[in-house]
Amino acid sequence: MRRRDFIAGLGMAAAVPASARAQQPSIPFIGFLSSRSPAESEAVVAAFRKGLAESGFVVGQNVAIEYRWAEGRYDRLPTLAAELAGMHVAAILSAGGPPSALAAKRATTTIPIVFSGSDDPVGLGLVESLSHPGGNITGMSLFNATLSAKRLALMHELVPASATIAYLTNPANPGARIEVNSVQEAAKTLSIDVKVLNATNEQEIEKAFADLVAQHVGAVIVAGEPFFDSRRVFIVGLAAKHAIPASYGWRENVALGGLVSYGTSINDSYRNAGIYCGRILKGERPADLPVMQPTKFELTINLKTAKSLGLNVSPALLTGADEVIE
Repeated sequence: MRRRDFIAGLGMAAAVPASARAQQPSIPFIGFLSSRSPAESEAVVAAFRKGLAESGFVVGQNVAIEYRWAEGRYDRLPTLAAELAGMHVAAILSAGGPPSALAAKRATTTIPIVFSGSDDPVGLGLVESLSHPGGNITGMSLFNATLSAKRLALMHELVPASATIAYLTNPANPGARIEVNSVQEAAKTLSIDVKVLNATNEQEIEKAFADLVAQHVGAVIVAGEPFFDSRRVFIVGLAAKHAIPASYGWRENVALGGLVSYGTSINDSYRNAGIYCGRILKGERPADLPVMQPTKFELTINLKTAKSLGLNVSPALLTGADEVIE
């Protein structure tokens, strides 16, 4: 299937009138609520559908998906969530971190919800506990806050002469403060300064990178954040334009030319979310499905980018990498 056809298909279910759907054979609909954009979500949507298939549900045969995309605008999520809840879908997949999960939870207390990834789902009020979520929601934990500290240590190793490293985050994300606190604590141990930069739109992202250059900050860590995911090409391009070493949460950024990433496999998270949705369609309750925690972490390094920045990557770091892009 061609890429543009796949992307068009992501919105196809949403374009089918309710009257037309009512005339079709009765199959369950899953609401797919994402804070991200369809253009950069092909891989995760495919992973979600793969998980569904592993549970016995094939899209177009015995299950359908109704997509809603916020495209990085979190203020749109409550309306989109309410639309899906009003359609009485069989389940909702909330994709793209806490903003989407919280919007879905506020929209319904009865429709089962599976979130694709969230830091501290207990602290954010999504679930009662990891082992016994309670209520109508469960999902995947990503450990982004904990891993942010590791990303800081990796960047410090790559740019040891830099006394200050920036952390770019989106304050509109309810999970942002957790990650910032983790990075600041790690910075104390490493005896370096962290400059927190906030951005909620493209203009603020662009200004943040300009500020890094003006203030001679040696490197930046970009939060693993849904809005930033929806602007992935733009952010990686800015880092290249200003020759700033940048670390990311996902290997997808490094594949586009970013320097380094360390994190969980986002595709695995969506695949597991698909499996959970399939189990729910078979009759299991979200309250009985423990929040799934990641077991796989990936270090990806773009050696070509490192060389262009004049950075020496130690043999130990290269040996420990899961993937080296040359």
